Amino acid sequence: MAPPVERLPLKRRAISDQQRRRDIALLRQAQARRDAQNQARCLASAILSDPTADIEREPLEPECEPAGHAEAKALAESGDAEDASSEMDVLQASKLRGPKARRWFSRQLMLPEWMIDVPPRLSVDWYVFPRPAGKRCFVVSSNGTTISRLRNGTVLHRFPSALPNGARTKEVLGPASLFSILDCVFHEHDQTYYVIDMICWRGYSLYDCTAEFRFFWLNSKLAETGACNPPSFYHKYRFSVVPVYDCDQAGILAAYTGHLPFIRDGLLFYNRVVGYFYAKFSSFGC
Repeated sequence: MAPPVERLPLKRRAISDQQRRRDIALLRQAQARRDAQNQARCLASAILSDPTADIEREPLEPECEPAGHAEAKALAESGDAEDASSEMDVLQASKLRGPKARRWFSRQLMLPEWMIDVPPRLSVDWYVFPRPAGKRCFVVSSNGTTISRLRNGTVLHRFPSALPNGARTKEVLGPASLFSILDCVFHEHDQTYYVIDMICWRGYSLYDCTAEFRFFWLNSKLAETGACNPPSFYHKYRFSVVPVYDCDQAGILAAYTGHLPFIRDGLLFYNRVVGYFYAKFSSFGC
């Protein structure tokens, strides 16, 4: 009788910490739905409010952090402090000063994390695009004016624009409920706001929409307003979209080496189905 054949136990493929965080982010989006419309209104009101003119100008922290440090920081800031910051109402947020204001505003942006491993289905489930070099900021148009604020709450520009309700002209002026919020990078070399994401458009919140839908709306809606036109009296700064590519070999090559009208500061990777998670590391850069 032949001796029994020894069978080695099957080993599961190791899952990296970064991949685990990506899976958790997708699971959190599927299981927990929040009042995104109220969050968008809160952010717009806080950015448009005037009292932060005397915010202390503190150096901005790097947008991308090492994976280990980012995870430790996220865990340290979780709990009661995170809940209190995220649930702060409009009046409280508009009266913040100094480090508290900087922390609150910095938590309203979706922050990137360094990509240290290759996620599965990269060419199918991900986008890639070049990140313009410049100042990361919010741009809000409401009540006939447009205001941009840096991540520490400091007002960068206050100007008229062709964005919805962004200037006091009959073509774009509308009710106060029609506000728009864009995630931008201000490129000083050509005085242009390069829009990397759309948070809210004409009062419609896009927090829980997929990146695929947000990029579609960004390219179609922004062109309809004339915001991409050259500057004029009622449109002081030009807005422009960033080319987004499928994350295959050709797309990564185009994003990394293609000709661009701005200075390239690395690449950003977006999962197609992830919503806009403020204060979360839901996009990846390199």
